[in-house]
Amino acid sequence: MLSHLLFGLPVGASGSLYLGDMIYYIVLFLILMWLIKLVAWKPLYKVLKQRGEHITNNINSAEESNKKAKQLAAQRQEALDKSHDEATGIISDAKGNGQRQREQIISNANSDAETLKKNAQKSIEQQRQDVLAGTKNDVADLSIEIASKIIQKELKPEDQKALINSYIEGLGKRNAK
Repeated sequence: MLSHLLFGLPVGASGSLYLGDMIYYIVLFLILMWLIKLVAWKPLYKVLKQRGEHITNNINSAEESNKKAKQLAAQRQEALDKSHDEATGIISDAKGNGQRQREQIISNANSDAETLKKNAQKSIEQQRQDVLAGTKNDVADLSIEIASKIIQKELKPEDQKALINSYIEGLGKRNAK
């Protein structure tokens, strides 16, 4: 190679590797590294840095979203528990109100039935008293009429039967009116 002509010093005993070749390769490697640094390393580093920042931002965003989701889930669970408690309270109140209304309706119905029963008993008693008074008056009138007719004439058993039957028929006609 070209370096062999410039630096003709052998490195090893075998003479296969020359010092000039080594220096040439080292210089070429350093130039190549400098070119890579200028052309590729800075843009590549910039892209990698942006990618790392993007990934970090995504992770942070995901963590924040996760926290918010957990908070929302906790709030929803709390709201659900609260609404469940409220529904249980409403149902309990409704059952209590229903029971009170039931008892009040039964109490009112019992008192109304008792009032109707008392009124019916009073009415029956009044009607009974009216019937007894009417019957007493009718019996008294009948007795007076019978007595006056007996006094006017002396009755035979057949006449007495006929007289009683006629008065009973007359009594039946009076009650029918």
